[in-house]
Amino acid sequence: MSSPVVSAGGVTPTGTPTAMPVTVKFTDLGLSAPLLRAVAETGYTTPTPIQAQGIPLVLKGGDLLAAAQTGTGKTAGFTLPILHRLTDKPLTPKPGRPRCLILVPTRELAAQVEESVRTYGKYVDVKSMVMFGGVNINPQYAALRGRVDILVATPGRLLDHVGQKTVDLSGIEILVLDEADRMLDMGFIRDIKKVIALVPKKRQTLLYSATFSDEIKALANGLLDHPGSIEVARRNTASELVEQSVHLVQQGHKKDLLAHLIRQHNWQQVLVFTRTKHGANKLAEKLIKENIPAAAIHGNKSQGARTRALAQFKDGTLQVLVATDIAARGIDIDQLPQVVNFELPNVPEDYVHRIGRTGRAGSAGAAVSLVDAEEMGYLRDIERLIKRGIARVEVDGFVPPPTPVGAPLDRDERPPRQGRGGGGQGRGQPRGQSHGQPRVQADARPAGARPAADGNRAGTGSAPRNPQRNAPRHGPAAATGAPTPNRRESHNRPRAALLSAKPAKTDR
Repeated sequence: MSSPVVSAGGVTPTGTPTAMPVTVKFTDLGLSAPLLRAVAETGYTTPTPIQAQGIPLVLKGGDLLAAAQTGTGKTAGFTLPILHRLTDKPLTPKPGRPRCLILVPTRELAAQVEESVRTYGKYVDVKSMVMFGGVNINPQYAALRGRVDILVATPGRLLDHVGQKTVDLSGIEILVLDEADRMLDMGFIRDIKKVIALVPKKRQTLLYSATFSDEIKALANGLLDHPGSIEVARRNTASELVEQSVHLVQQGHKKDLLAHLIRQHNWQQVLVFTRTKHGANKLAEKLIKENIPAAAIHGNKSQGARTRALAQFKDGTLQVLVATDIAARGIDIDQLPQVVNFELPNVPEDYVHRIGRTGRAGSAGAAVSLVDAEEMGYLRDIERLIKRGIARVEVDGFVPPPTPVGAPLDRDERPPRQGRGGGGQGRGQPRGQSHGQPRVQADARPAGARPAADGNRAGTGSAPRNPQRNAPRHGPAAATGAPTPNRRESHNRPRAALLSAKPAKTDR
């Protein structure tokens, strides 16, 4: 793959000096008047670096490999030129035969991208639809019986429709893989290859990713034809607009400290990351008891519940949104002021993704991490990755409540830490384990208790069917917890399906 590299100024990834960028406006990029009118109505006049550099390359019709840290405008960077190209050569496609396919990893991101298509395409004759699992499929059947120019989809549900012959991918002119790094980490590589085999070989392919990992470059080598390459931020860098800090606190006191911080600083819009779905639920319940409006979103929540919680969080009626990493993918709020890591992620790269939810679109933000002594190794890995130390800050006025004698520890067990050598999920771990999901299902449970159906450790209250299954094991697998392949966030799957050895796709 031969890739001319364009950087935001300074030094390219290969170390070659580049000229500092010249300030441009959207009117300089060659976009049509109807698109510029829609952009103007959003209030934007100056494109971000990924937009200023990527839009002209996409308009030329070539393939593109683009990396930019989250919140830098990747979505508009491909939505605008795609709308221009489709309207520049208008066609009337057959029902259910889209001209452009945008693949994304999660439901929330799919909805966000399709919303952007409608926002910027409001003055052009282009029809779009969004397709993902967890919702009634009948409206999707109805939409596919009509004209669809741009289809935004998650891989699993798309292949469901392909299998039922309700969608025809033979007319795809432009293929976009958005958040490609996350799709790899979630184990969608096989689904991606199936989709690639269904679209025409002669097409324009755009691959967008928050990071330029070696795996992304390997994927690009097989998909892209002499692409242009843009990297507007050094790999795995945290936004300079995000003020980062750490509060050292025992795990059992984290919930009380979080409630204290929310009141002390009068935080009105806070996104909190937990490691497990069970932990997200328990934390939201605690905050509600403290009279702090909160809700949890994760893979076990229905799509309706997730959509309502996100809408309330965005409009300010919900003060705290507690989320796992996968569920939070796609949350796009330009001026989100505060992110909290209730627990540090197992993979350092996820820290960058998490705090990238704030400090977006040029706005400042803050990211606070609550760190227990057992998480210090994870903190060192993160600091090594972002090449900077994170300030340790003491909290004034916080007095931890006494712990009753004999009370169970409020702690999730930790899997082995993944250092830089591991390279993140899917590098040294079975493909299909998602970020935000512990490699060892983690909630502490009494000896002999069976795992609950949602993939988190919790007693079911019933005796194990096979006592040998709960006997202590020896060796490394017993000490660290052997990782379970393909343990992605489930979407209300039946208990039998969850306990099956057959992997199940997320966000179908």
